[in-house]
Amino acid sequence: MARPVTLYTLQWGDLSLETVCQKAKEFGYDGVELGLPDHVDVRRTDTAYYQGIKDLLKKYDLRLYAISTHLVGQAVCDNIDERHKAILPDYIWGDGDPEGVHQRATEEMIRTAHAAKMLGVDTVVGFTGSSIWHYLYSFPPVTDAMIQKGYDDFARRFTPILDEFQKLGDVLRWRYILQRSRSILFPHAEHWRR
Repeated sequence: MARPVTLYTLQWGDLSLETVCQKAKEFGYDGVELGLPDHVDVRRTDTAYYQGIKDLLKKYDLRLYAISTHLVGQAVCDNIDERHKAILPDYIWGDGDPEGVHQRATEEMIRTAHAAKMLGVDTVVGFTGSSIWHYLYSFPPVTDAMIQKGYDDFARRFTPILDEFQKLGDVLRWRYILQRSRSILFPHAEHWRR
């Protein structure tokens, strides 16, 4: 049996599920991986809703291979900050309180298990988030404004220290340390000019 080729629907989140199914069929896909929250609302508990999704897939001769929880799943264990507001539905973000976001994301993941069962799919994929993720990789992506905020914070905190060192004539040692550190922590040299 040939390996099925599927379309991850969340990359088409601005389109209705019907339009995505129509395009997936036209493009020659065998099936789809439904992306939360745009193409399946796991808060729904009525069987008619899930039967409607199955009927739509059947109409376009597509199989459902998985439900994707990447964005919501990311919020389960991540250190929640303003970046998450851009990737989460409002009902998960709520007031942005990190523990509340964790709890709502966890509840959504639990609802996803029930939705998968109602849709007859045995695969749910996604990210888990991680409280140590920021040590390894930056996702969700960092905005330019956040980077600038970091530079501004650094300047605010270190300017008085550097000013005092300059008064005392020990700037060369500090320049050397900052030169070494900035290439790792702050690679944009133009932010270091006063």
